[in-house]
Amino acid sequence: MPSIIRDASLAPQGRQKIEWARRHMAVLDGIAQDMKRNRPLEGLKVALSIHLEAKTAYLAQVLHQGGADVFATGSNPLSTQDDICAALSESGVTVYATHGCTAEAYHGYLCRALSEKPDVIIDDGGDMVHILHEEHPEWAENLRGGCEETTTGVIRLRSRAAAGKLNFPMFSINDADCKHLFDNRYGTGQSVWDGIMRTTNLNVAGSTVVVAGYGWCGKGVSMRAKGLGAKVIVTEVDPVRAIEAVMDGFTVMPMEKAAPLGDLFITVTGCRDVVTPAHMLLMKDGAMMCNAGHFDVEVDVAGLRAMAVEHYEARRNIEGFRLENGRTVFLLAEGRLVNLAAGDGHPVEIMDMSFALQALCALRLAQKGREMAPALYDVPRDIDGEVALRKLTALGVSIDALTPEQDRYLHG
Repeated sequence: MPSIIRDASLAPQGRQKIEWARRHMAVLDGIAQDMKRNRPLEGLKVALSIHLEAKTAYLAQVLHQGGADVFATGSNPLSTQDDICAALSESGVTVYATHGCTAEAYHGYLCRALSEKPDVIIDDGGDMVHILHEEHPEWAENLRGGCEETTTGVIRLRSRAAAGKLNFPMFSINDADCKHLFDNRYGTGQSVWDGIMRTTNLNVAGSTVVVAGYGWCGKGVSMRAKGLGAKVIVTEVDPVRAIEAVMDGFTVMPMEKAAPLGDLFITVTGCRDVVTPAHMLLMKDGAMMCNAGHFDVEVDVAGLRAMAVEHYEARRNIEGFRLENGRTVFLLAEGRLVNLAAGDGHPVEIMDMSFALQALCALRLAQKGREMAPALYDVPRDIDGEVALRKLTALGVSIDALTPEQDRYLHG
């Protein structure tokens, strides 16, 4: 089937964005040269559900250059960029995605890609895996396996695997060292604040920021907030992470106590109902809320809309809600991923490593997936190490190697 995109005439500006990303993705570009030379994915189909912006577009192109027929859909309607979709379609990738589409259209695009019966999938949040298990398992008949990018998606996969209901092998890209140590921490940390600051045009220094969740993403967001001069409060449900936050110099308390204190609330938990209407009624007049988790359920947007006596557009990508107590609170980017719905996502060089992992794991599945039992797998250490070494080389950094005697001493 042909691509479904909004406007093919936007392709030139999309090409420009993708070329800029490519120039700063040395690791993935090196893999692309290998792919073009060897064509290891020849004759295979790859379906991707991804945030359709420049960096992910280059990943899709690299897989296509490796010989695959590639079918790309968005993983969030507000992060889909129509000019990127146009350029990607022009380059030979089949695209089913439009910015701001309805939930029904979004689901339909996913189904179109999966109906091609792919050999490999690359998922971002778990929607493709859900469809292949709960709605159309027949579309998985050729599937050798897939990769999952996000914390949220891996949580869903772990639950499915624990229940014995995962029907094909999946790599947990999120748990790879070259992903969560950099993408989640430095990528999320920078891109969340980029989205917030360009959307609000307000000062961060001196404000009180409440960060819900202190995983790798929460660590990054909190660290950047501190660097910008904010007072940072962390809320957590995990006692170990709470201790980490305390020892990193942050104030830790329950959301109910933080609600009256915060000027800006950022959720990064992967869970739902983290900020509820009960919390919102405790907030200051003018408090702002946003979400940096994958799905738009961390801030209870439906509850906020039902409770508000009035709502209005305060600024592009900011809605104001007047509450029954007379105070007004503000929601950024509809409660969706603020770094993508209100920004350009993670820095290019950071995502270079994450998407290199995706490309190499997709290749491993193409080669070995039929030999792997249905399960959730860690990224193989040799792939994680290869990406790290490629990145060091791109940065002009060299490191020591163990001597044979050192290796024997450490490993026997």
